Amino acid sequence: MAPSDKPSFLRSLIEWIVIFAIACAAMLALRAFVVEPYRVPTASMDPTIQVDDQIIGEKVSLAMGDPVDQGDIVVFQNPESDSEHVVLVKRVIAVGGQTVDLRYGRVYVDGEQLDEPYAQGSTYPLPLQLGGMDLAFPYTVPEGCIWVMGDNRENSKDSRYFGAVSEDGVIAVAIARYWPLDRVGLL
Repeated sequence: MAPSDKPSFLRSLIEWIVIFAIACAAMLALRAFVVEPYRVPTASMDPTIQVDDQIIGEKVSLAMGDPVDQGDIVVFQNPESDSEHVVLVKRVIAVGGQTVDLRYGRVYVDGEQLDEPYAQGSTYPLPLQLGGMDLAFPYTVPEGCIWVMGDNRENSKDSRYFGAVSEDGVIAVAIARYWPLDRVGLL
């Protein structure tokens, strides 16, 4: 092989830089449009998701126009702009047009008591903070909105506290926990 046939160091370096840039761009596109990791800093979703669990949220179904469903765990923009938590993770209890009622520590949607084996504690109304007034139950969720609650009902700021959440604020649907390793699995 003649010395001129060997790739130069500079050419090899440029090839590696290009490969690295393509890999970074692919990773960023994947995170922006397909899946994104989130860390859950509070106990509001105990026992389903515990403090410091890390989860994956998928974005494709939302981008394709699929609505979130009752029972989905979603990641959404925090309605409280002055909170230290920019996004929240909660379970969808009801969607637009459904009626939520809280009676005797239980949740009813459209008159039927929900079977909630994942819920911890009793469910009672909380003082609504946005707008400064209490919600009246039964409450019909406006179209284009969802009613969300944490699974840890006695330790969760959720729709009982800030009202229904716009579906436009939903960022992802949580699909799996990837950390800690002893709790890896689908949600």
